[in-house]
Parts: sequence; C-alpha cells; structure tokens
Amino acid sequence: MHSDCNQEKKNRIFKSVNKPSEMKNDIIISGVGGQGILSIAATIGLAAVANNLFLKQSEVHGMSQRGGDVQSHFRLSDKPVSSDLIPYGMADLIISVEPMESLRYLPWLSKNGWIVTNSTPMINIPDYPPVEDIIKEIRKVKNHIVIDADAIAREAGSSRAGNIVILGAASPYIQMPFSSLEDAIRKLFGKKGEEVVAINLKAIKAGRENSKK
Repeated sequence: MHSDCNQEKKNRIFKSVNKPSEMKNDIIISGVGGQGILSIAATIGLAAVANNLFLKQSEVHGMSQRGGDVQSHFRLSDKPVSSDLIPYGMADLIISVEPMESLRYLPWLSKNGWIVTNSTPMINIPDYPPVEDIIKEIRKVKNHIVIDADAIAREAGSSRAGNIVILGAASPYIQMPFSSLEDAIRKLFGKKGEEVVAINLKAIKAGRENSKK
C-alpha cells in the first residue's frame, strides 16, 4: 500500500515536470497615426495564422487622427485566448515606432519584458519633451532596444519602412520563426509589386541585424 502511494506521487510529479508549457506572447504595438501600426499588426497576424496559433487583437485606437497616439494589444498563444486586453505588468514586448509612445505603455510591461523602439520622434505636440530625456528614460528599462529605424529604412530603400525595421528589431522576442514574418510580408505587400516586397524584406532583416548590435 505504501509503495503504491509513493508510485502515485512519483507519477504526479513526473506529469507535472513533463507537462508541455504554454506558448504565450503578449505584445503592445504603439506609435502615432500614419506610422504603419496596422502593417505591423497585420504581419504578425498573418505569421500567427500560418503557425496555427490563436490570436486576439484589441481595436487599434487613434487611427482616425493622423499624428494622434495609436496602440493595440496583440495576444498570441498555442491555446485559446480569452481576452484581447493585456493586464498591467503582463506584456512580454512593447513594439513602438515612436519613442515617447513607448514610455506611455510601460505600466503594461512585465518584469522581464522587452521594449523595442525607434529613437526618432514624431513631434506631434507643442510641449514634446527633449528626445535625450525620453531615450534616457527608456534606457532605464532592463531589457531595451533603441534604434534609428528611420535611418535604417532609408538605407533599405524607403523612408516609409521604419515600421517594418522596428518589427525586425523586435522579431527575436516574437515566438515564431523569422521566416514566418518574411512570408507574411510577401503576402501582405505582394499586390504592391516585387520592388515593395523586396524593400520591406530588406527592412525587416536590417532591423533584426541592428537589434543584435
């Protein structure tokens, strides 16, 4: 009897240790209107579908006003997702195309989460803080990547591809193969022609390479 109880306990421990862990990626995408937040979300969404992941995305707010702040919660998992909103302190990643907007969503970032942001501001308010002060605050976050996405995008062939550069810089922290994001870009921009696809593929690769520096 005693032996049977010990064996049952061992079986429970074994099942607990070997239980597959849930894949979860809670992402906040931010910026201002006109910076291509929808394209970032669409690329991640297409890649998620290709990887048979569950996803929920909150409504993108602020797009009606060009230059207004924009944000969306994006939740990926290999299990069904109940809510489209990320609780405070639970985001794994903040992807921001504008530096001050990245700071706006810090309360959502988890203790071990990453913030990936563009260093180039879009000054859309009269009392916009000094950029140096904003970058200084971002660098106080333990896990951060700050790159000049606009400059990298110009080198890739289009100043409008800064959003895709930022996506590339964030890609190591998105739990999907990088090739899935590349395929999603081909699908998303395919109707715009091979040149546009090539520029955006170059942009996402350049962003990923710069995130490693």
